[in-house]
Amino acid sequence: MLRAVMLRRGLLLWVSRVGGLLVLLCCSLSLLYVMRCSPPYSNDPPLSHILPHAGSNHPSLGGTRPETGAGAAGVGGAGPAHSGGPPSAHSYQVLLQEREEQHRLHISSLKKQIAQLKEALQERSQQLKGVQESLKKANGGPAEGQEGGAASQGGGVGEAQVAKSQPADLQEFLKAQLSKAEVTSGIRLPSEYAVVPFESFTLQRVYQLEMGLTRHPEEKPVRKDKREELAEVLETALHSLNTPSSEQDHRSAAEKAQVYTPSDFIEGITRTEKDKGTLYELTFRGESSNEFRRLVLFRPFGPLLKVKNERVDTTNVLINIIVPLSRRTDKFKQFMHNFREVCVHQDGRVHLTVVYFGKEQMSEVQSTLENTSREANFKNYTLMQLDEEFSRGRGLDIGARAWKGGNVLLFFCDVDIYFTADFLNTCRLNAQPGKKVFYPVLFSQYNPTVIYGSPDRIPAVEQQLVIKKDTGFWRDFGFGMTCQYRSDFLNIGGFDIDIKGWGGEDVHLYRKYLHSNLLVVRAPSRGLFHLWHEKHCADELPPDQYRMCMQSKAMNEASHGQLGMLFFRHEIEAHLRKQKLQQNSNAKKT
Repeated sequence: MLRAVMLRRGLLLWVSRVGGLLVLLCCSLSLLYVMRCSPPYSNDPPLSHILPHAGSNHPSLGGTRPETGAGAAGVGGAGPAHSGGPPSAHSYQVLLQEREEQHRLHISSLKKQIAQLKEALQERSQQLKGVQESLKKANGGPAEGQEGGAASQGGGVGEAQVAKSQPADLQEFLKAQLSKAEVTSGIRLPSEYAVVPFESFTLQRVYQLEMGLTRHPEEKPVRKDKREELAEVLETALHSLNTPSSEQDHRSAAEKAQVYTPSDFIEGITRTEKDKGTLYELTFRGESSNEFRRLVLFRPFGPLLKVKNERVDTTNVLINIIVPLSRRTDKFKQFMHNFREVCVHQDGRVHLTVVYFGKEQMSEVQSTLENTSREANFKNYTLMQLDEEFSRGRGLDIGARAWKGGNVLLFFCDVDIYFTADFLNTCRLNAQPGKKVFYPVLFSQYNPTVIYGSPDRIPAVEQQLVIKKDTGFWRDFGFGMTCQYRSDFLNIGGFDIDIKGWGGEDVHLYRKYLHSNLLVVRAPSRGLFHLWHEKHCADELPPDQYRMCMQSKAMNEASHGQLGMLFFRHEIEAHLRKQKLQQNSNAKKT
């Protein structure tokens, strides 16, 4: 009995010592972090309000802050003042308030980490108490002399089991979470409904899919937690880019000289697997126009882990844009106008493959291509003609298999799609042979006549490309636009060419990728638009395809609020007439 009491006291003493050491260590780290950390001042809106800027004195960037009214030396001010004169007391006060707020944020973050460590310590204490109770039950019958030995032996076994059941340290646990998440490779999914989509974001905007009836497809990150989350991710990425690694130490001095700032950030995508953590992929401008830096970060409901820091050179990445077509020559001329401006004049690394069905209007399509080739000096195009019934899947399949130039990046496109040069870079960055395919969610326009009130008030196409709640919606139910390498397309088996007419073939291909080990990147793309056109659903379609077509047609006209105003327009007009009569009556009485 005496030995059991001594064992219990020893365990409790060990727990208290470990707890004291952890709290002391956390407090020391907190004090050291507050003393060393000097968050910079910034006037930028949402995401960049707590981030270092070009030339700031942030320790991770190694630069110096541009001279401002507060002086380049900070608050203590031994440095030189602005060339226009000494800083005012107001500028010092503003700078002090900003830095005080930043210190509060860092202290709050550290307090949260300390609280998490305390919770972990309490859990370990409960586990040790459980071991004690199990020892008591197991050794309740033996004699006093035997009880101590049994307790000692049983305690050793119990502690060994606890040690095995728990990760050796926090880092191992975080790495275990990372290995379970869909970060570096895809997992097999049963259907399109099982996909966790990405959201995309820039310094100023978040492009989201789940809107409901109140949120917008494009919003500033106004919520404090979301704003601070993305700001922390961007700050961590900048710190990683500007901190030399062992490999970078051996590079030339000229290569080390580049300092990355928030202005180099292009866009990022993020998604959360609620049982594992949050993944972030951030893209920065590189040292040339065709080079980029991409960082992959993962937050396993704890500190961020750097997964990848790589250079991505897209200089030699050619995109083969495949467009199936049948008649619709006016739309094709509009498409070629966009293609000439973006692909020929701005990008220059694109091949166009047009697969035309039938003979009617074939000469007009050929003439449009020849005019573009002559006027823009563009030769990288292929025109294929199929004398058969239109099938989008078959057209794309034939266009992909007809390429003979090696493993090329394919972009399956439609004639009523408008895209920007930034989207082409996004296409290159989010597809990787044997690893990733990109399924962008495009922004689909509503009927411009409904949006702008009358056909006479509709502006030019380029001015209609505004991502707002009343101008369109994220077409998250469409899977027709996709970027994947030809090798992945062929390995997956291509399209189901037995599907005729409109719809269905893209979903089948999408499901094939979901059933594979490839990572499917599904995220809204701010540079990809579906231009509105009146949709006709043919009577010859099977019932399931006809129903899909009519659902798409209904969602394509206007927003929920706009359709409601159209539906209740008779009541609104009657109300206005009553108001007008009442006003006239009151005027006569007066």
